[in-house]
Amino acid sequence: MPDRELEGRVALVTGGSRGIGAAICAELGAGGATVVVNYASASDRAEQVCAGVRAAGGVAHAMAGDVSSPEGAAGLVAQVESEVGPIAILVCNAGITRDNLIMKLSDDDWRAVIDTNLGGAFFTCRAVARPMLKRRAGAIVTVSSVVGVHGNAGQTNYASSKAGLIGLTKSLAKELGGRGIRVNAVAPGYISTRLTDGLPDAARQAILDQTPLGRLGEPADVARVVRFLASDAAAFVTGDVLAVDGGLGI
Repeated sequence: MPDRELEGRVALVTGGSRGIGAAICAELGAGGATVVVNYASASDRAEQVCAGVRAAGGVAHAMAGDVSSPEGAAGLVAQVESEVGPIAILVCNAGITRDNLIMKLSDDDWRAVIDTNLGGAFFTCRAVARPMLKRRAGAIVTVSSVVGVHGNAGQTNYASSKAGLIGLTKSLAKELGGRGIRVNAVAPGYISTRLTDGLPDAARQAILDQTPLGRLGEPADVARVVRFLASDAAAFVTGDVLAVDGGLGI
C-alpha cells in the first residue's frame, strides 16, 4: 500500500491501549490517519500508544470511554466528532475474556464478555452510523476471532461474542453499503499477546502443530490487515471475514 494513504482521516480504535489494539493504532498512524486510542481505564498505556504514534510522525489522541454501555459508546463517538473530527474509520477491538467450562461459567462472566465484546461493537457502530451515513462514506472493521468461527471448549461466552460480531458485520455491510460505508471483520488466530503468554508449553505446541505457518501470529500481522480493510485498496470489499490465523482454520 502507498505510504500515508489514510492521510486526513480520523480513526477511532476501541480498546486501543494494548495488544492487537495498540498495534492497530500504530499501523493506522503509520498510514497517516489521526488515531483516537480509546481505553476504559488504562490511561497510562493509552498515552504510551499515543507517544509511539507521535514518535513515528503521526497524530494520536487518548480518549476514555466504556463502550460496553450505550451512553459510553455514544458519548465517545460524539466527543471524537466534536474534538478531533469526523470519524472515517472505526475499529471495534475492545474485548475481554473470562474463560471457564459452561457448568462453572457465572452469569456475570457471561454478561461481561457479551456486553464488552459484542455489545461494545454494536453500541459504537450504532453511534457512528448516523454521521457516516450523512457523509456517505466510512470504513468499519470489527475484530472477531477464529474461535468465533470454530468454537473452543471453555470459551462459550467469548466464542459467542466473536461469532456475534460476524453476524453484526455482515448485517451492517448490507444495511450501510448503499451509502458507501464498508464493514468487514478480521478473525485472528492465536496471536502472541498477554492472553497467550500464559499458555502451557503443551497447549502452545498443539496450536503450532495445527498451524500450517508453524508460529503464533504477531499483533502487527492483524494490524496490517486492518489497515488494508480501512484503506481505499479495499474499496470493493465489504461483508467479508478475513482470517489472520496462519492457516489454522483450513
